[in-house]
Amino acid sequence: MDKYVTGAVIRKLREDKKMTQEELAKKLLVSDKAVSKWETGRGFPDVCLLESLADALGISVIELLSGEDVRNRNRSSDIGKGRFYVCPVCGNIIGAVGEAVISCCGITLPPALPEPASEEHTVKVRTVEDEYFVTLDHPMEKSHHISFLAAISDDKVQFLKLYPEGNAEARFKIGGVKGIYAYCNRHGLFEAVEGLR
Repeated sequence: MDKYVTGAVIRKLREDKKMTQEELAKKLLVSDKAVSKWETGRGFPDVCLLESLADALGISVIELLSGEDVRNRNRSSDIGKGRFYVCPVCGNIIGAVGEAVISCCGITLPPALPEPASEEHTVKVRTVEDEYFVTLDHPMEKSHHISFLAAISDDKVQFLKLYPEGNAEARFKIGGVKGIYAYCNRHGLFEAVEGLR
């Protein structure tokens, strides 16, 4: 139940704003004892207070409900520091230029963190004129397939959604590409470690 809104997050965000419990309580028209109960996990803010509480703490309601202090520190919006979020229920793929709280199908999605390619998930990259030709020798069955391939540079993402029964391959313009990624629906996100100029 503490995942509803964690007291530790309320306290940290309040202290980051250099607010006392009494000051936060006045903004919300509640007692400082109520704020103390929330922060010590002996109670929860009423649902009708969530919007005001989030506003007072400087975050969104969904961030408050995530139970974690999630803030995008990628203020320059460097796409190279972006993240992918993949819904395990519907397969929806969401890209963000930094850390975020993303929900789909009623689930808060964790960011897909890339791992170096394994033997089973070797991402082959060849240069063909002004493009990278990316391939994987990987099953493309409904229950086990590469869901997408992406090439990321500082200012853009080139993205190709793949489907079962198709080929695990893509062509991406070379210009500024810093990383190439493949997402397996069973094993997660993998990064190409060889083949980039």
